[in-house]
Amino acid sequence: MSGAEAILVTGGAGYVGSHACKSLAAAGYLPVTFDDLSRGHKEAVRWGPLERGDIGDGARLEAVMKQYNPLAVMHFAGLIEVGESVVNPAIFYETNVGGMLALLGAMGRTGVRDLVFSSTCAVYGAAQSLPLREDHPLLPINPYGATKLMAERMMADFALGQDLQFAALRYFNVAGADPDGETGEAHHPETHLVPNLILTGLGRRESFDLFGTDFATADGTAVRDFIHVVDLVDAHIRALDYLREGGPSLALNLGTGAGFTVRQVISAVEALAGGPIKVKECGRRPGDAEELVADAQKAQAVLDWHPAMSDLKAIVETAWRWHIAQG
Repeated sequence: MSGAEAILVTGGAGYVGSHACKSLAAAGYLPVTFDDLSRGHKEAVRWGPLERGDIGDGARLEAVMKQYNPLAVMHFAGLIEVGESVVNPAIFYETNVGGMLALLGAMGRTGVRDLVFSSTCAVYGAAQSLPLREDHPLLPINPYGATKLMAERMMADFALGQDLQFAALRYFNVAGADPDGETGEAHHPETHLVPNLILTGLGRRESFDLFGTDFATADGTAVRDFIHVVDLVDAHIRALDYLREGGPSLALNLGTGAGFTVRQVISAVEALAGGPIKVKECGRRPGDAEELVADAQKAQAVLDWHPAMSDLKAIVETAWRWHIAQG
């Protein structure tokens, strides 16, 4: 988009990042994707230029910022799989913490002030009270959550010494796909609940692994708060506007306040599949919390954000259509 003001989108070739790029373009910005394509997809970069680079490469980040002079940064680049973080915490600290360090340094050197950060409800750890509010104790129970919390603290520390304002957006369970079918969720290997259920329902996986059937919940499976990716990125655009208008730094939960058990999600996908899905019951995974449900009243009040697509039916239907289209 000629003449549009740029937003640097780290990890813009990934699931949430690509949806954010589409929304940014629709809002009149030029989304500049910064991605090394190690886990993202080149074909998902459709709404602006791709600049290849490692998130830990501060010099490369600085060069791209000087080239495009972005108004702000949306930072999605990072590792997200809880189980992988337990097995290999080193790469999570290197990417999620080291990457934030490189990004903040480059922003400081180039005078980019506003940062919208992809954080997570994993910063809270095991819920001491529900729904989870932003003032809940921050006691992550896995390296993934610990690295995201450290990245949040780094932003707060850097903001004391440089012209930086940030919005740390704490996601609950993101799912669904672009209703137009232009981008969707494609991790390799896929570890997330909804796409794995859909892939099983479509016959592309032999069975669905159900981790944990002995939680103290209604049916023994973990409870999660699902937010449609389109609603999620709408909150990012609103957070960008909030910062651009001079709003102070803050952390916000992004969820719906409604929790569903894994078995309820299985039933929702089975309704689309037209029959039962083969489920393999497994033990709990290390680092998995029993129940995570958001209190998102702060995001609703500050950003005037109201999720419009985040009922479970819309989430699984849009994801189902996208996976069918992938063949």
